[in-house]
Parts: sequence; structure tokens; C-alpha cells
Amino acid sequence: MTIAAALAASPLRAQTYDPNYPVCIQIYSIGGGRIDCSFTSLAQCAASASGRAAQCYDNPYFAQPGRKLSRPRGVY
Repeated sequence: MTIAAALAASPLRAQTYDPNYPVCIQIYSIGGGRIDCSFTSLAQCAASASGRAAQCYDNPYFAQPGRKLSRPRGVY
């Protein structure tokens, strides 16, 4: 039973979006691409993306300090 559980387990992947940084870069390449969320501003990211097949965007999972998540109305 232990062997079956070990064989059925899939490998874990690292989290793509780091919630500590507000800006991400997506780098495109022939063999695939990657996402790096380690930038503090769009200007910083744009400097890194310059001359490469890359795109900067706001991190959709950025955890803003002090931000309270509100619950949609009518949902309890």
C-alpha cells in the first residue's frame, strides 16, 4: 500500500507567481518559456525585458500589505 501511494504521488511544482512582488515578466523561448515575479516596478521589469522576447505585467497574486479582501455581497 505504501509503494502504491508513493507511485501515485505526482512531483510538486514551485509556485509560479511570488506574492511578495507586484510585477512579473514572462519570457518567451523556442523550448517554452518562464515567468519570473521578482520585480518591484514595471520600469525595473522593462529594463530587464529590453531586447528580449518578454512581456511585463502586474502580478495577479501580489499580496498588498494592509489590503483587506472583501466578501462579495449576498455570499455568506
